[in-house]
Amino acid sequence: MIKKILIIEDEHNVSAFIKEGLTETGYEAHAAFDGATGIELVKQQRFDLIILDIILPGMNGFEIAQKIKELGNSHIPIIFLSALNTSDNIVKGLELGADDYMTKPFKFKELLARIRAISRRIDPDKKRSSVFQIADLEVDDQTKSAKRGGSEINLTSTEYRLLLFFIKNKNTVLSRMDILEKVWDINFNLGTNVVDVYVNYLRNKIDKNYPTKLIHTVIGMGYVMKEG
Repeated sequence: MIKKILIIEDEHNVSAFIKEGLTETGYEAHAAFDGATGIELVKQQRFDLIILDIILPGMNGFEIAQKIKELGNSHIPIIFLSALNTSDNIVKGLELGADDYMTKPFKFKELLARIRAISRRIDPDKKRSSVFQIADLEVDDQTKSAKRGGSEINLTSTEYRLLLFFIKNKNTVLSRMDILEKVWDINFNLGTNVVDVYVNYLRNKIDKNYPTKLIHTVIGMGYVMKEG
């Protein structure tokens, strides 16, 4: 459950707008106006989610996210909030393990919807351990781990969510928009590049060195996870 949120945003009016909205909605919101201050707050306190701008004084948002992860906080969801809306920036942000990426200008109700969607994903009260399997690939959603042929597969948080979505929907053709909406909770079209990039990352980890390929392209439709 998300209760305590850190906002790292150097535009004071934007930060105040977000903080006020979150507080009125029932969240405990804290603000930092640069990366160094934000990182110190993460060291000192426990946050359930971070809203992070990219263009900041000193360190940029990408560097801050990397530093936060290196400090052992890879479990904290991050939403990038930026005026940088190119596909390359969006892919880079998600590749760093961010859970979502919103572009400015934005509506607070949409930001709130993204926060609630992430909260549903990480709710600790969810049902008991679930293990999913196809061929010799096994995904344990309790330990957030994956193995193929008994060998552990090292995945980023985004790669894991993509793999879990695939294996939960094995033998079902999934469109790129289906994947965007369910894996990243993105309900608008960012183009297909983000999905294609991550599918390639995942293929390199779970299919590349195995004779039986599990992720298949369905031309003109999307992707499917199936044996053979």
